[in-house]
Amino acid sequence: MIEMIDPGMWLILGLVALAAGFIDAVAGGGGMLTVPALLSLGLPPHIALGTNKLAATFASSTAALTYYKKQLFSPAFWKASFVATLIGAVTGTLVVNIISTDWLEKVLPLIILAAAIYTIWHPHPKADSHKLPEPNASLKRKQWLQGTGLGFYDGLAGPGTGAFWTVSSMALYRLDILLASGLAKAMNFTSNLTSLITFAILGHINVALGLTMGVCLMLGAYIGAHSAIRFGSQFIRPVFVTVVVILAIRLAWQAWF
Repeated sequence: MIEMIDPGMWLILGLVALAAGFIDAVAGGGGMLTVPALLSLGLPPHIALGTNKLAATFASSTAALTYYKKQLFSPAFWKASFVATLIGAVTGTLVVNIISTDWLEKVLPLIILAAAIYTIWHPHPKADSHKLPEPNASLKRKQWLQGTGLGFYDGLAGPGTGAFWTVSSMALYRLDILLASGLAKAMNFTSNLTSLITFAILGHINVALGLTMGVCLMLGAYIGAHSAIRFGSQFIRPVFVTVVVILAIRLAWQAWF
């Protein structure tokens, strides 16, 4: 497969990955660009998803580290979220491995489209508190439910996971968008790495493609995370909505026409 990809396609994949890394660090949803790009090469869905996890791990690690260094994420506070996300991601990846390729080819574009539509129409909660919620039993339950559910989805499909983390964290914990984005990047990295290891064990990764796109994703994530932190919600929200609208239209056209 690698020998059949011409230099122009490599360049396009690199630019797509660069844009996806920026988008993912700012608002989440970079996988809505990279997964269709990999599928367009004719890769089997399992290989496309595994390769995307390799590339996405670069981006999510870069963004997560940037938010952590800026003190916009506290690992100790979100321990339950880490464990729940890890368990969910392993389970989701094992489930996708037993799904037939033909069925996955049909349903994956619909999952991506549904993720895009959700992120457009779901209203952003008005959470302006730049502080963490008070620890209690209810908080732990929310962390376990959120982490397991979104970890499972990221292992099963992935596109839009970062956006789902951001939106749900604002709603559940009343975080402002920067703290919610910091949490989203850290948890996205957790599920990406966990799913990547599982995909690697199963042999569902094109390493050359994944590493190439990963470097470009990492550069885009670095630029995106610093842009989001510097310009805040006034920058994040318009980018988030614009990107998702464009992706939804593009995916709808591909799926139905």
